[in-house]
Amino acid sequence: MAHVCRAYHPEAKLPDQEAELSAIYNSVLNGKRALLIMDNAKDRAQVEPLIPPAGCALIVTSRQHFTLPGLFEKDLDALPVDDARELLLKIAKRIGDHADEIARLCGCLPLALRVAASAIAERKNLSPADYVRRLSDEKQRLSHLKEVDVALSVSCAMLGEERFALWRKLAVFPSTFDDGAAAVVWEMEADVAEDALGDLLAYSLLEYDEEIVRYRLHDLARIFVDRRLSEGERDGAKRRHAVHYCRVLEQADETYLQGGDAVTRGLALFDWERENIEAGWGWAAANAQRDEQASQLGLSYPNAGVYVLHLRQHLQERIKWLEVMLEAARRLKHRGAEGYALGNLGIVYFALGEPRKAIEYHEEGLAIAREIGNREGEGMALGNLGLAYLGLGETRRAIEYHEQRLAIARETGERRAEGRALGNLGNAYCDLGETHKAIEYHEQNLVIARETGDRIGEGSALGNLGNAYASLGQTRKAIDYFEEVLVIALETGDRDSEAHALGNIGKAYDKLGETRKAIKFHEQALTLVREIGTRLGEAHVLSNLSLTLYRLGERGQAVANGEAALRIFEEIESPEAEKVRTQLAEWRAAPQQ
Repeated sequence: MAHVCRAYHPEAKLPDQEAELSAIYNSVLNGKRALLIMDNAKDRAQVEPLIPPAGCALIVTSRQHFTLPGLFEKDLDALPVDDARELLLKIAKRIGDHADEIARLCGCLPLALRVAASAIAERKNLSPADYVRRLSDEKQRLSHLKEVDVALSVSCAMLGEERFALWRKLAVFPSTFDDGAAAVVWEMEADVAEDALGDLLAYSLLEYDEEIVRYRLHDLARIFVDRRLSEGERDGAKRRHAVHYCRVLEQADETYLQGGDAVTRGLALFDWERENIEAGWGWAAANAQRDEQASQLGLSYPNAGVYVLHLRQHLQERIKWLEVMLEAARRLKHRGAEGYALGNLGIVYFALGEPRKAIEYHEEGLAIAREIGNREGEGMALGNLGLAYLGLGETRRAIEYHEQRLAIARETGERRAEGRALGNLGNAYCDLGETHKAIEYHEQNLVIARETGDRIGEGSALGNLGNAYASLGQTRKAIDYFEEVLVIALETGDRDSEAHALGNIGKAYDKLGETRKAIKFHEQALTLVREIGTRLGEAHVLSNLSLTLYRLGERGQAVANGEAALRIFEEIESPEAEKVRTQLAEWRAAPQQ
């Protein structure tokens, strides 16, 4: 108050009593158009006596959230990336193309950006690339941004030990989280945790998104508090975090299995929580050999989310999860889980184009299922063996396995399994040229998929029907089916089905002579299968692309793609290899046009 009064009356003798000074303060400002800026206010009580009379404006900054009459509140978020880049380059132009990366590592926090840019501007022997390297080391980042570390330490001192203990445990969340997750990590009742989160928000130590109702710890704040966790605190918080997100993964899978609109809700839940789920599994995997609970979680995670993980995980990542599960099952002597892990490893290796390795896993899984009397597990192993033998071209043997699978599914009442067995039988009969019989199986599969709300199964049945009609020469009808598959694949996020649909549409347009259009679909499919990592799928797309290119007169490109397809088919021992080898020989022997 005295500072403001003396701005207008430098020589004035001012009273020591606040009440008397307040009267002079208001009198001096009365009728003025003054803008007052008061930085780093402690709380409401400190600011309230300083509110000026009408006509003046007051700007207050504070780490605390509080309310006052006439106050308009604005949270100062991290800068947008464009503004962060602009600030960095204004301070140090030589940052150049490294601006976006430095902005990311500073979390677009203005104080951190100023510190980083000033360091580069002042130290001519420090290159922007070298500074990026230093900031990339998470353990050292705050030591290079000392002012940020100091600012966070000030906030920490204001909290008190009890709240600070809660704040630092939030370091276990790698991404956004909800209040239920915080309650689990803190071992609190939900309402108590919500109040504690509110306290941290009041101190501006958390970010909150009202639209998605989720909290977030700024990256630099997470590094700051993580360094202050004791080993006991870290282990306990990560353990509870891992247990909670295994349940969340299970919830996502259960929602997905309800079918209909629930499919997308289940996948959306997984997508929101993916980083937390992966962090929970990571703790379990890292500690499984020394800790029984971690070992149990390593066993539980893949099974908890089998359907959503199938749609979201890269195959190599899936193998890591399943290998941890297999080791944990053997360590805990859990034969059922061991068989489950073996079966799913077989499925992944088949998708990677290694059918013989897949068969070894499935046969081990089948033996365990029969040993413990697990009829459902036995059925799954038989169906997967059928798929592997069909991939090797042993179609009659594949049919025997699928018929056994169908019988067990009907015996146990597994409607979805029954549908998939019917679909696999349809594919086998299509392979034998018995297309009308194949269509009957696929139509039965489609009825069951729609009855059970199995959108993925529905897409599979429609795709198989499209292939069957394409083999009968009904290409336009086939395209209609494939386009339906594409809609379902995009809706559910099933990238494998999306790739198949794109490839099949490409083949269909090639048959219709629309080669340019066909190539576009094949190229989209090729990008997808390479991202997913399915070797068999990649070989099929390359082979189909080579045929289309040859018909277009692009002989060199056709041969190059055909050779790439042949290499993969030979590596995975596919019967398709001979067909591609023969085709390449014909192209090489043909006269140049």
